[in-house]
Amino acid sequence: MKFKLVSFLVACTIVFTGCGSNAAETNDQANEGAAVNAADETTVSEEVWAPILESYRQFTIEQADTFIIETEKFVTAVKGGDLDTAKQLYAPTRMYFERIEPIAEALGDLDPNIDARENDVEDKDWRGFHRIEQGLWERNSTEGLDEYADRLLEDVKLLRALMETVEVEPSLLLTGAVELLNEVSSSKVTGEEERYSHTDLYDFAANVEGADKIYQLVKAELNKKDAALDEQIGKGFADLEQALAAYKSGDGYVSYLDLKEEDTKKLSQLIDALAEPLSQMGTILEA
Repeated sequence: MKFKLVSFLVACTIVFTGCGSNAAETNDQANEGAAVNAADETTVSEEVWAPILESYRQFTIEQADTFIIETEKFVTAVKGGDLDTAKQLYAPTRMYFERIEPIAEALGDLDPNIDARENDVEDKDWRGFHRIEQGLWERNSTEGLDEYADRLLEDVKLLRALMETVEVEPSLLLTGAVELLNEVSSSKVTGEEERYSHTDLYDFAANVEGADKIYQLVKAELNKKDAALDEQIGKGFADLEQALAAYKSGDGYVSYLDLKEEDTKKLSQLIDALAEPLSQMGTILEA
């Protein structure tokens, strides 16, 4: 009887130990499942990102294609000595570049080659739009600009070609939207970008449009994650675009010199009000 009792106790111990082990494994699996579900709730999957990234790639390619066409017109005017037409085309042409600057900045020296201001690079390396801008407005002449015009068109075509090699990732969009607003805050709203032509508001508007395009592409996902933040960002863009509309002139914008101190202060405040929630978007939509 003693042997049978011991055997019974041993068997019970094994059974209960096994049950405890199975329960622990079940709990571990449940915890892992909860962790995966929590991750799914806080991040955006590759499957969701794929069409967003493809839409942005198509947008930038369309902008770049038109950028080439408009730059060709601008270069033709410069090389043809048509000062008035060159001045008229300068700012609208640049807008295509300013909308897609996050892509350009991912392509090495192309951004400064196309967009560097005086003193941004050594004088021997300075070329692009702002070099031509200086001649058109400071010297009021197209003389001596042929070489810069030719190189500008070459760089713009190279930009479009190299865009095929850029892998568009979520980080490019999420940081790019913020960087576009930073561009506005650091140089456009201060009048430092277009120091000769004073066409800064064209660049300002294009940067905002580029950032808004990114926001529109991720808006649906952002709304799922944080509806309040989505509403705040949407309102920020609407307020900024409404303020910019007050400075429209025909198909373009008034000279930066027409702005008063209260105008630039208001625009700066609207940029700051949008930049803070926009910077949170990256954390919410982290891939």
